[in-house]
Amino acid sequence: MLKLLGSLGRSCCSSAKSGFKIQPSCISRIWFGPMPKDSNWIKPGRLHYIENDVEKQVDIIKTIDGVVVILYNKAREKLIFVRQFRGAVYQGIHSAGSPDMSKGEADLEQFPPEVGVTLELCGGAVDKDKSLAEIAKEEVLEECGYEVPPESLQHVYDYRSGIGTSSSAMSLFYCEVCDAQKVSAGGGIGEEKIQVLEMSLEESRQLVQTGATTNGGPSCLLGLLWFFLHKAPKVSA
Repeated sequence: MLKLLGSLGRSCCSSAKSGFKIQPSCISRIWFGPMPKDSNWIKPGRLHYIENDVEKQVDIIKTIDGVVVILYNKAREKLIFVRQFRGAVYQGIHSAGSPDMSKGEADLEQFPPEVGVTLELCGGAVDKDKSLAEIAKEEVLEECGYEVPPESLQHVYDYRSGIGTSSSAMSLFYCEVCDAQKVSAGGGIGEEKIQVLEMSLEESRQLVQTGATTNGGPSCLLGLLWFFLHKAPKVSA
C-alpha cells in the first residue's frame, strides 16, 4: 500500500492526456498557533446534559456540512481522486503520541509536508444557498475540471462524520463522466492547490483491501466500498 501511495503522482492527469495542466504545490514552511475566535470554519463549544440523573458534559466542534462525489470516467475506465495538503492530518501525524496540540515551527526534515497530503474523493463544503446536487456539481468542476449536469449526480446516501466531536452532515453522490466533459484542469479555486488523479479499478480496489493504509478520510473508503459493491460489476469488463 505504501508503494501504491508513493507512486500516485505518476497517475496525475497530465497535459498529454487532457490538454490541461495544474501548477504544482510547494510548501516551504509550516508552523502551529492558537485558533482565532473568529474562525469561519470551526466553532468549539461544550454541551451539557443530564442522563439518568447524572450531569455530564462533552466538548464539541461546530463545522460545515459537506458533499462527496464518487467520480468515474467511463472513457478511461478509471476512478478520479484528488490529493491536497490537509493541515489537520499533518498536525495529527506531527503530534502523534502526545495529548497536546503541536506548537511553534515544524521540522520539515523530520515531518515533510508530504505526510499531510491526502487521497480523497472530490468534495467540498455546503456553504452556499443551493441544492446539494448543485453544490456537488460545482465541486466536480472546480476540483476535477468536469462539467456535469446536476441530474447526472446520483444521490447515494447521507451520513455523519466525526460523530465524537463535530458530527457534520455528509451527502455522498455518484457521477459518471467522459472525456468530452473535461473543460478545465480543475485543481480548485482561489488559494486551493489540488492535484487530480486517475486510478484504475484494480489500483482503487487496493485502497479498501484488508490491511490497507491511506491518509484519506472515511468518506473516500465508504464511497469506494459502495462503488465496488453496486457499480463496478456493471461498468467494468
